[in-house]
Amino acid sequence: MTEQTIKLGDQPQELLASQKKAAKNLTEDWWAVYLGLGIIVVAYVFYLSGSSISWIAVSPSKWSDFSQLRAQFSKNAVHYLALLAAFLVLFTIVVSFIGQKPKSFVVSFIFIFVLSAIIFAAGNWDQASRYNLEPPLLALLVGLIISNVIGLPRWLDAGFRVEFYIKLGIVLLGATLPFTLIIWAGPVAILQASIVSLATFFAIFFTARKLGLDQRFAAVLGAGGAVCGVSASIAVAGAVRAKKEDPPVAISLVVFWAILLIFVLPFVCRLLQLPTGVGGAWIGTSEFADAAGLAAAQSYGGLANAHTGITGTPEQALASYTLIKVIGRDVWIGIWAFVLAFISITVWERNKMNSKNQAAQIWWRFPKFVIGFLVASVLTSLIIHGHSLAEYNKVVKPTLIAPITSLRTWAFTFSFLSIGLTTRFRELSKAGIKPFVAFIAGVAVNIVLGYVLSVIVFGHYWANITTN
Repeated sequence: MTEQTIKLGDQPQELLASQKKAAKNLTEDWWAVYLGLGIIVVAYVFYLSGSSISWIAVSPSKWSDFSQLRAQFSKNAVHYLALLAAFLVLFTIVVSFIGQKPKSFVVSFIFIFVLSAIIFAAGNWDQASRYNLEPPLLALLVGLIISNVIGLPRWLDAGFRVEFYIKLGIVLLGATLPFTLIIWAGPVAILQASIVSLATFFAIFFTARKLGLDQRFAAVLGAGGAVCGVSASIAVAGAVRAKKEDPPVAISLVVFWAILLIFVLPFVCRLLQLPTGVGGAWIGTSEFADAAGLAAAQSYGGLANAHTGITGTPEQALASYTLIKVIGRDVWIGIWAFVLAFISITVWERNKMNSKNQAAQIWWRFPKFVIGFLVASVLTSLIIHGHSLAEYNKVVKPTLIAPITSLRTWAFTFSFLSIGLTTRFRELSKAGIKPFVAFIAGVAVNIVLGYVLSVIVFGHYWANITTN
């Protein structure tokens, strides 16, 4: 690291500062990769032995009254304490290596974990889906209220490591999206998701540029609308070295439209009497956040019966939504991060560095946790090689994938909560109306193009989607 700094000593201060930030992010990225892949390897070892890591990857299950919730926490108290201890040990090691004081982090993270556990439990209330109380979105809402209404001491910020939590979550996301699922998804799902991802990104990006917004900010907004809003916004912001205030603006827009579409899309689908598979595909094409889209797809799938006249099953709505959004669009996180890092360095910052440093910067700038995402996906693909989709759902998913998914949800909840706790509405208001207008272009493309593809072009395919 010292040698690299010396070599860049004659470069502009802005570039030198960028290199230092890149070095820190590089370390954080690799730690997210090490932890994520380590978790997957441990989970696989237990899976091979006929066991599972579900004993420590604990999370609240469905409950209907507080007595059931109390019984759950009482029964699993040791497991929750073990999970907290594991997170504390691993995360404290990480923050020590990236230059933070462990003492401040430990107190702050305990606060984050306890609050996340409460939010996780609230999201598993049996009436939560009726009110769209998905844990990640609820975490963001709670964080925003605490930050902007109640307020917290600044020293607690030590545990609000938004980027690290989301990077770890994305690596674990790779394990739950094996390449085999892409094959099972079929060419229709991948084609439709890819068309939408590309069209939405360019619609937002070029609208933002026409409005005079910086290309880096435009890229963050575009990625937020094109893929999995929050994760993509953070990943691309790091790849293009966006300003620190850019991701919160993009995330706020993603969440605003995601929550609004939870109600709008199922309502319009019902008016149009779309089959559940078709409705799920349209929701997967149009929604901006996984949790919000899942809530909308579940809501619409639950309407299927003779009384409403909606054909299909709830499972078809979830299957088509998952194929489009969770598999088809989310895999674009790594693609956009790599492509935009390359463009940022070779085009947008061409005059700030020489050609030799350009090549080095592409590697320095590329989000290393995307490598972890891809490696995790390959590992899981190798593990489930030779299994059919039915065998995967019956054996592999509950024993191996479900515990990893639980840990991924914890990581995303930590991140969303931290986003809320560190976001001040006063700062967001400085961005003005232009980002909102640019994002509306993406909303329009998502909804209209999503309808054309899901209902008109591939409607027969989605109406007859199989779930086994």
